[in-house]
Amino acid sequence: MLKNYIKIAFRNLFRNRVFSLINIIGLGLGIAAFVFILEYVSLEKSVNQFHTNIGRMYRLLEEDENGQFGSQVAPGWAPIAQERFPEITDYCRFEEGIASGIVQKAKGDVSFREENIGYVEGNFFSFFNFPLVSGKAEALKQPNTVFLSASSAQKYFSGESPLGQTLTLYNQFGKTPYTVGGVFADMTDQSDIRYDLVFSLETLRNPANLNGNDWAALDNIEDTYITTILLTKDKTDYRQLEKKLEALRNEQKIVEETGTDFRLQPVANLHLAASTNDPFPTVGNVRYVYILAGVALLILFIAWFNYVNLSTANALKRAGEVGVRKAIGATQSNLIRQFLGESLLTNFLGFGLASVLIISLQPFFQELIGKEVSLQILSETPVWAYGLGMLMAGTLLSGLYTAWVLSNFKPIETLKGKVGSNAKGIWLRKGLVVGQFAISTCLILATIVIFSQLRYMQNLDLGIKAEQMLVISGPQINKDSTFSIRKSAFANTLAQQSFVQEYGTSGSVPGRYYNFRTAGFTQPGSRPKDELKSYAFAIIGDRYLKTYGIPLVAGRNFTPEETAVEWNDNSKVLLNERAVAELGFKSPEEAIRTKVKWDERYLDVIGVVKDYHHTSVQNDIDPVFFYPQNSSSYYSIRLTPEHMSDKVASLEKLYKSSFPGNPFEYFFVDENYQKAYVTERQYGQLFSTASILAIFIACLGLFGLATFTVEARTKEIGVRKVLGASVASVVVLLSKDFLKLVGIGILIAAPVAAYFLRQWLQDFAYRIDIEWWVYAATGLVAVSIACLTVGYQSVRAGLMNPVDSLRSE
Repeated sequence: MLKNYIKIAFRNLFRNRVFSLINIIGLGLGIAAFVFILEYVSLEKSVNQFHTNIGRMYRLLEEDENGQFGSQVAPGWAPIAQERFPEITDYCRFEEGIASGIVQKAKGDVSFREENIGYVEGNFFSFFNFPLVSGKAEALKQPNTVFLSASSAQKYFSGESPLGQTLTLYNQFGKTPYTVGGVFADMTDQSDIRYDLVFSLETLRNPANLNGNDWAALDNIEDTYITTILLTKDKTDYRQLEKKLEALRNEQKIVEETGTDFRLQPVANLHLAASTNDPFPTVGNVRYVYILAGVALLILFIAWFNYVNLSTANALKRAGEVGVRKAIGATQSNLIRQFLGESLLTNFLGFGLASVLIISLQPFFQELIGKEVSLQILSETPVWAYGLGMLMAGTLLSGLYTAWVLSNFKPIETLKGKVGSNAKGIWLRKGLVVGQFAISTCLILATIVIFSQLRYMQNLDLGIKAEQMLVISGPQINKDSTFSIRKSAFANTLAQQSFVQEYGTSGSVPGRYYNFRTAGFTQPGSRPKDELKSYAFAIIGDRYLKTYGIPLVAGRNFTPEETAVEWNDNSKVLLNERAVAELGFKSPEEAIRTKVKWDERYLDVIGVVKDYHHTSVQNDIDPVFFYPQNSSSYYSIRLTPEHMSDKVASLEKLYKSSFPGNPFEYFFVDENYQKAYVTERQYGQLFSTASILAIFIACLGLFGLATFTVEARTKEIGVRKVLGASVASVVVLLSKDFLKLVGIGILIAAPVAAYFLRQWLQDFAYRIDIEWWVYAATGLVAVSIACLTVGYQSVRAGLMNPVDSLRSE
C-alpha cells in the first residue's frame, strides 16, 4: 500500500508539473528565507550567552532624574559594595575609550594606533569565558601586563612568541611599558565585549601611572568612566540588592551631588532587552530582532498560502479519482493518508531545494548582514526548536487541510460530474491571495520608508562643511624634547601646501564623540537642580570653526593666545545654541554678557556657535561647551578637489618626517558620518531582499491560480471569442478579479504597516513623514507586478485559437 501511495504521489507531481514546480519553488524560497533570518535571530539571541555564570551577572548602571541611564560608573563602588554585601561574590571592571592610543613594539619600529583596547580587571579571563591561546589568566592581575588577541599577536610579532615581550602604550596616561602575559582567541560577534588588546587595570592603581589624571584613580567614587559587572550568589534577589546599593550611595552623600540612582541590569539582557518596554541601554535592538522574526514567518506563510491555494484549486481535477476510490471501498482516512503523503513529498522537495539555496547563498547572506553566521549558530540557542516546530506544524497543517479537502468529496456527485467550486473554498482562496499581497505590501512599504529615512539622514544639512575634509590622528609617541616644536612646525607646514584650503587642530572632531560630558553648570538665573544637567565638552583650537565653516550667531571666536592658556587657567568658553537654551538664557546676546559658574570656577561666554550635528543625525543636537586648547589629537584639513590619493600621500610623507615612529592614520569626515548608518543600511537591504522574495513567491501563486483559471475557463473563452470578444476584453475578464483581491490586500496593509513604521521612526531624532506618495508608490509596485503576472496568462488565453479550445472539450 505504501509503495502504491508513493508511486501515485510521484505520478501526480509529474502530471501537474507547473503546479508542482510552483509549489516546490515557493516552499524552497520561503523555507530558505526563514532559515536565513532564523540564523540572524539566533546570532543576536546567543550574544554573551556563552559565559558560564551569566545568570548571576549584573551590570551596575546609573539613572538620572530624567530617567536616562549611564552604563559607566565610578570605579571605587565595586570593592566597597563587595565588602559590604555578602551576596556579591566577585566583580569585574573594564573600560572602553580612555586607553586608546598608539601601541609600539619595543624591538623594531612597529606601531599602530589602537581604538579597540581597554584597561580590564585582573580576573577578566576567569570572570568571563574568553578562551586563552597561551599564558595564564592570573598574569593579568599584575600591573603593566597586557594580553593580546591572536590577530594582534600576529600583527605585532609576525609568528614569533609574544610572551614576555614588551609593548609600549602612548596615551593620555603618558608612555607606559607593558609585558605580554598572554594571548586570547579573537573575540567574535557572539560577545558585546570585544577587545584587540587588554591592559591590566591594576596599572592605574599607581598614581605615577595616571599622568595627572586623578579622576582615573581606582578608589574614586565620583568620576564615572568604567563598566562594572557584579557576580552574585545563586538565587540572589537583585532588586533587593539594588536597594542596598542605593542606601550605600546615600551614606556617601553622592546622590545629592549627581542626582543619580544605582540600577542593576542582568548581563543576559545586555545585548537584547528583556522586552520592547525594557528601559535599560543595550547594544543590540530587540525590536529589530522581533520584526525580522516576524518577517521570516510572514514569508513562510506566503509559501504555505500558495501551497494550500494551488492544491485546493487543483482538487477539482482529482474529484473523479476520489469518487472511484471511495466507490471501491477506500475510507476517508485512507485518502487522507494518501494525500497527506503527497503533501509531505512536496514539502520534502521544498526542503531539499531550500537546503541547496542555504548552502550556496550563505556567503551572500553573511555579506548582506555584515556578520559571520552559519547553520551551526541555530544549535546554540532555543530559537532552532521554535523554528523547527513552526516548520513542522505549518507543513502538517497545510498538508492536512489539503488532504481533508480532497478526501471530502462525495462519491456519487463526483462520479456524476456534479462537483463544482465550493463557496467556502473560493472564499478561502481569495482570502489567502489577499493575505499574501497584504504581507507583500507591508514589506514593500517598509523598504521604501527605511531607505527614505536613510537617504533623509544622509542628505540632512549637518551645519558644517564636511566635503573634502581630511582628519589626521595626531602623534603621541614623543621621542625627544622637540616634540612641541615639531607639532607647531607641522601645523605651519600645512598652511604652505597649495592643496590645503583650511586646517585646524582640536581634541574632538565632527563625526566622532566629544572629549567628555560633565555637569555642574549654572548661571545667575538658573533654576533648582539645573546644575545636574549634562553638557558635552569639545576641545578646539582657534582655527576649528573657520575650518569647518561653523558660523557664530553672537560674540567672537577664540584667539591664538587664548588657546595657548593652560587648562586650569582658562576662563573663556563658547556655547552652542542648545547650551544657551539649556542654561536658561533668553538669547545668545544675554549669554555673552553673563558669567557661567562651573563648580567653583567662573567662565566668560565670549561667543555662541550656531548648532550643528557633531554626532550622527540619529541623535538630537547636544548642548555643547567649547573649550580652548592647542590640542593635537586631530588635524582637520580641507583639501582642494581631485587627485585625493596624491594629496594623502604627500601628507603622509610630511607627517612621518615630522613625527617618526607615529603611525599615519586618517579618515574623511563625510565618510565617517556614513558609518553611523550601517545598521539602517543593513536592515534596508534585508527588508528589500525580503520584499522581493515575498512578492516573487506571491506572484508564483498568482501565476498558478491564473493558469488554473485559464484551464478551467478554456471553453468559455473559446465561446466568447467566437462571439466576437477581443483579446483586451478577455484579458480584463481574467485579470479584474485577481486585481480586486490585490487592491483589497493593499488597502488592508497600508494602515497596519504605517502604524508600525511610525513607531519605528520614533527612534530617530530627525525623521521623515510618511507622505501620500509612499503609499501610492507601494500600491503601484504591487499592482504592476500582479498585472504582469496575471496579464501574461490572460494575454496567452486571449490569443488562443477558439477552434482548438472548443475542440478540446
